Amino acid sequence: MLSELKEKVYKANIELVKHGLVIFTWGNVSGIDRARGLVVIKPSGVSYDEMKPDDMVVVDLADGHVVEGNLRPSSDTPTHLAIYRAFPEVGGVVHTHSTYATAWAQAGMDIPNIGTTHADYFHDAVPCTADMTAQEVEGDYELETGNVIVKRFAGLNPVHTPGVLVKNHGPFTWGKDPHEAVHNAVVLEQVAKMAYIAYGINPSLTMNPLLIEKHFNRKHGPNAYYGQTKK
Repeated sequence: MLSELKEKVYKANIELVKHGLVIFTWGNVSGIDRARGLVVIKPSGVSYDEMKPDDMVVVDLADGHVVEGNLRPSSDTPTHLAIYRAFPEVGGVVHTHSTYATAWAQAGMDIPNIGTTHADYFHDAVPCTADMTAQEVEGDYELETGNVIVKRFAGLNPVHTPGVLVKNHGPFTWGKDPHEAVHNAVVLEQVAKMAYIAYGINPSLTMNPLLIEKHFNRKHGPNAYYGQTKK
């Protein structure tokens, strides 16, 4: 079942290792088949060195019930599902504990848009969620993590800013498919690193808002012209 999507999700998980975003088993990627209402996700706690495409677990979007697979799905599965349910444009989700993005999350701060690299991929500041309540932590924790992400995006466009920091935890990113979600995770880690360094150099730095609009729209706007025209 969903062999092609399993292969894509497997390869995307391996890309996390290739780009240095995970150590041990500190991360996961999922992908969704919207037509069938099924999500493929990395199994929980399985080493990237030992993992195979057939190890990917298929779960139901509605309730996370395992449809196919002999292993338990990632413990973060309910968070991924909450993102898919809330953001219908999303086709892939990534969670890591990459160093700089996680540092901003642990500090409880948004990553401000202070450079053109950030603006090429994230229109707004990468938002950080609010503190989780005792009820949220002690209840259905992973689902509530997804709910606080969705709540934080009230008034924000998840397509234009495809990532979030969960306070005291770490980053989640997404995209139209698992590959793009990983790409955004790589970019997020780099802009988190650059912002940390930049504020160390100049704590009073500013950003030209015209540059934000220019760089975001030349890639994502109605008259985008970055890259090659698809034939």
